Amino acid sequence: MGFIFSLLTSLIASLIYLQTGKITSAKTQLAVRGITILIGSITLLASISRLLVIVPPGNVGIINLFGKVADNTLDSGVHLVNPFAKVLNFSTRLQDIKENIDTTSQEGLSLNLDVSLQYKLDPQKAATVYKTIGTDEKQLIISRFRSTVRAITANYPASAIYSTKRQEIVQKIDQQLTQEIPKLGFIVDQALLRNVKMPDTLQTAIQQKLKAEQENEQMKFVLEKERQEAERKTIEAKGIADSQKIISGGLNNQLLQLRAIEATEKLAQSNNSKIVVIGSEKGGMPILIQPDTGSTKP
Repeated sequence: MGFIFSLLTSLIASLIYLQTGKITSAKTQLAVRGITILIGSITLLASISRLLVIVPPGNVGIINLFGKVADNTLDSGVHLVNPFAKVLNFSTRLQDIKENIDTTSQEGLSLNLDVSLQYKLDPQKAATVYKTIGTDEKQLIISRFRSTVRAITANYPASAIYSTKRQEIVQKIDQQLTQEIPKLGFIVDQALLRNVKMPDTLQTAIQQKLKAEQENEQMKFVLEKERQEAERKTIEAKGIADSQKIISGGLNNQLLQLRAIEATEKLAQSNNSKIVVIGSEKGGMPILIQPDTGSTKP
């Protein structure tokens, strides 16, 4: 309606301008022409502006013409559209939903979780979202988000949710939502588990249990280390014993006499003064007597 009104006003102003030639007074003619030009220019610009639509950055435009929604969307920028169409802007920026969810563990214990879901609109499905959901999708997303969190946490004990399985739970929530949310026309970026709250008595009991488990693991580590050290010492002792057994088994009189002769030859070649006493013929070992070269006989 605004486009038609502007266009008619511009046409009327043009007709009045053409009829100003019949006015005899020059001043009146000039004034009327000036007014008609001004009105005609304003209404003409208003009509042209109805043909141009600007889609802001981070948005897509949905064209609605008399209740019929076009399947194609408008990217950010300036577009020429039907002046009778209505263009709705949908944000494609990342959205962040923060929720405080009451849930239960595998044992039926009550827990309170601070969780977040980061998602955004799929630009290719913006028209479908407008047709099926409308302009406010958060309540629908929140319902799916809450249901998924409760269903997954019900499969884990409270101690695992509080400590050891937090990352695994987040991954499962993210995987489940990645399968469900895109069907609605949205893209899941990330699910976050910020905090787990539970009754103080339950939290204290879990912390004590975790502390006992850590001490038990530490003791297992110490015992395993001691066991490995004992095995090492046993293997080392066995190696020394085997080595001595091999050496003693290879010793005999002939070998000892050979080693004695070699040692005697090396001593005889030395420049130092010495006295070598050879043992008996039955294999006596040579004895080296080193005289005291620093003292003089009286």
